[in-house]
Amino acid sequence: MKKLTSILLLATSALALAACGNDTEGAGDGNRTITLGISGSDTTIWDYIGDKAEKEGIDLEIVTFSDYVAPNIALAEGELDLNAFQTISYFDEFVAEHDLDIVPIGSTVIAPMGLYSEKYESVEELPDGAQIAVPNEATNMGRALLLLQEAGLITLSDDAGLTGTADHIIDNPKNLEIVPMISAQTPRAMADLAASIVNNGIAIDAGLNPTEDPIARENDTATPYINLIAASAENAEDEDFLKIVELYHQEDTAEFIIDYSEGAQIPTFVTVEELVDYQ
Repeated sequence: MKKLTSILLLATSALALAACGNDTEGAGDGNRTITLGISGSDTTIWDYIGDKAEKEGIDLEIVTFSDYVAPNIALAEGELDLNAFQTISYFDEFVAEHDLDIVPIGSTVIAPMGLYSEKYESVEELPDGAQIAVPNEATNMGRALLLLQEAGLITLSDDAGLTGTADHIIDNPKNLEIVPMISAQTPRAMADLAASIVNNGIAIDAGLNPTEDPIARENDTATPYINLIAASAENAEDEDFLKIVELYHQEDTAEFIIDYSEGAQIPTFVTVEELVDYQ
């Protein structure tokens, strides 16, 4: 398997070399090359898929990004064949906002979001007026506030939905102060704030254990937060792209994900129809 990993600063040059893998063959091996973008630096699970894909005549090249914006833009502009990093609720919000012609072609995992603290060992210990960092993207902020509500720390109005903001908080007994920031900065904020809500992949990159370290963790059956594999709309039925989904949905992959992530990621294999019909 050929693996390409890069940080966002190198992504442009890497993508220029790997762009539009639809008609690309692996160097000398006769395999088709498919480029897949992810957010975060851990490629282990996709390396596992890549090893299986190689036996099917596919070389899976992995491009890593440091944010949740560039992988969708790169896919829409044809610089990637696939991406796999986002929940269906985030995807829907992003595609609508940016008017992109990309679609889900398969599901992957639920990666529960967590509330982490360097200073307190339980939500009960959080003091009055505690500052809580949350991701500032609309769907991730809404998701974070739902986690705080699930933890019994706040109550949201009925119209908060999946994209609630601090304005939707109708009961806040601890007078928590919500501090929005870029998702990648939330782990570092723990040094200065009472706690941070951190996305699963970002927590792993920061050396946190999403199973053991959170003082609160979201319900791992939350359908809007199933992660997905996306492709351009015109390539949604590509047989090799769908083969990647098939390889991901195999039982050995599920077992590998559970073992490798120690339960931090939960394989959630549903049809595209079930994936998009979450509301």
